[in-house]
Amino acid sequence: MFDSIYDEIGVPTVVNAAGTKTRIGGSLIRPAAADAMRAAADSFARISDLQSRASDLIAEVTGAEAGYVASGAAASMTLAAAAAIADDDLGTMARLPDTEGVADEIVMPRTHRTGYDHALRAAGATIVDVGTNDRHLGTGATNVEPWEIADAIGEDTAAVAYVQKEYTEPPLATVADIAHDHDVPVIVDAAAELPPVANLERFVDEGADMVVFSGGKAIRGPQSTGFLAGRQEYVRSAAAQHLDMHAAADAYDPPADLIDVDALGGVPRQGIGRGLKVGKEELVGLIRALELFVEEDQEATQDEWLRRAQRVAAGLAEAPVTTELTGGDGVSVAPEVAVFVDPDTTGTTAATLARELRQEDPRVFVGADGIDDGLVTINPMCLTDEEADYVVERIESYLG
Repeated sequence: MFDSIYDEIGVPTVVNAAGTKTRIGGSLIRPAAADAMRAAADSFARISDLQSRASDLIAEVTGAEAGYVASGAAASMTLAAAAAIADDDLGTMARLPDTEGVADEIVMPRTHRTGYDHALRAAGATIVDVGTNDRHLGTGATNVEPWEIADAIGEDTAAVAYVQKEYTEPPLATVADIAHDHDVPVIVDAAAELPPVANLERFVDEGADMVVFSGGKAIRGPQSTGFLAGRQEYVRSAAAQHLDMHAAADAYDPPADLIDVDALGGVPRQGIGRGLKVGKEELVGLIRALELFVEEDQEATQDEWLRRAQRVAAGLAEAPVTTELTGGDGVSVAPEVAVFVDPDTTGTTAATLARELRQEDPRVFVGADGIDDGLVTINPMCLTDEEADYVVERIESYLG
């Protein structure tokens, strides 16, 4: 069942009911984007010219001044931090992640902290926590007060970081106003905040100086892409720390919209972003996928996801579990089926169910973020109807 190239090379295929998770390959690249990548592999183009073309498209769809593509959203976060720290200073660029003598602090609400912060710290940034977890006490207090962010900004502050989720606070516009009052930029992690398409512009409109998106989730471009959208000065710094700079000064002629040679005053060394490069194929694939993403009927896509989620819920209606259809308004951008697994009724636990499904061939991945609460989730974004039915069948095989 579900024959694939992975069967040919002896690697188990995954039936993906977990959503656009990086560890199982993100999403399925759009066929037109895959075709474009294959065509790009047949000839050459200057990488900086491709980045310039991508920058124009990113600016067009986000309303930002410019854009830049790196090898994933986390890579784009590292470039954003590097740009905030180094700006157009060649010496600082050359020394990163060594930040001695340079403003390197990134202020961040404690409740926005995640393991992905490492992408900021990789550039040499020091994270400065602000706020508490008081909201969870049920007293009505908030986790982060705006004044706490303002109070933490000082002469060593390079940026303020903000992770966009529906539950994060204070509002981005409030944080941006505070940061801009102190003349520091705001970096927004919106890696998984698409759809809706409107979010491409939303964070720039609310004051973000740099915002990061994944290219390999809902956009359905190459999994090894992400992009930065923001103010031109920061995009230029990111480009100067990412592009291959092995060039004689007299022959150094990068696209003017990406690199301001006069402002730099010389040719940069290979920067901290060099290991975050993307190939011509990935750049072409991301460009084509992003073009298609903004053109597609988002309402029809949401309707398809909802119909498939309802199909899963209906398939489990007679099983000894309780299901709930979420609205796609939390962490996930799509509706999901939450499946509550009662060990006394089913003879198994949510954790055991998720683990056993992953050990099958093909492997079946369900969402496991809620296993401590006794539930797994079925996300329809990366499923066909046939695969959705298969997931239902495999779940039922472990129940009772």
